[in-house]
Amino acid sequence: MNTTNDAEMKSGLKKKLKEIKHIALDMDGTIYNGDTLFSFTVDFLDKMKNNGIGYSFLTNNSSKSRLDYLRHLDNMGIPASADEIYTSGQATIDYLRFNHPEMKRLFILGTPSLIREFEEAGFISVSDSPDDMPDAVIVGFDTSLAYPRLCRAAWWIQQGLTYIATNPDKVCPTNLPTVLVECGSICSGLEKATGRMPDVVIGKPDPRM
Repeated sequence: MNTTNDAEMKSGLKKKLKEIKHIALDMDGTIYNGDTLFSFTVDFLDKMKNNGIGYSFLTNNSSKSRLDYLRHLDNMGIPASADEIYTSGQATIDYLRFNHPEMKRLFILGTPSLIREFEEAGFISVSDSPDDMPDAVIVGFDTSLAYPRLCRAAWWIQQGLTYIATNPDKVCPTNLPTVLVECGSICSGLEKATGRMPDVVIGKPDPRM
């Protein structure tokens, strides 16, 4: 065993750690899987703090709000503050604010949590009616997906309205015996029905996220 090389490698790693000031951490499948925290997570986060490295939680999962994630992390014993969490839903809100401030009325194919976040940000969630025309269609990871709303989203997309997806993920990691069909897969179905892909896809790996 070459102890000299090991010592040099550890020294090099410590130097690299000192250069890191902040890291962005994925959540689903990275620090936990479903409701199960990975065994290394708490020790890893403690080591980051002890080395003076800050961190933020960055997730493509738009089915949960920032408040939902705070509760989820707290239930697993990970303390976090609201400014340490950023979701693709929030990134989509910021994208609209900066790039399309004129768009206020939205048809949102998403969970009640996602819709509530948009409404709290000042947007109007239009009803499921052909008479209630939105400025744009937003499609997220909708774990509450209802067929009539899927059809309404397809209708507005077919009419040529701006079409934005919160993220490109096909599935969401889980520890349950099921497949969690994600935003990207929902958009694939909408593409088959309408012939259109999203105009914009927010979420990692897009630099806007």
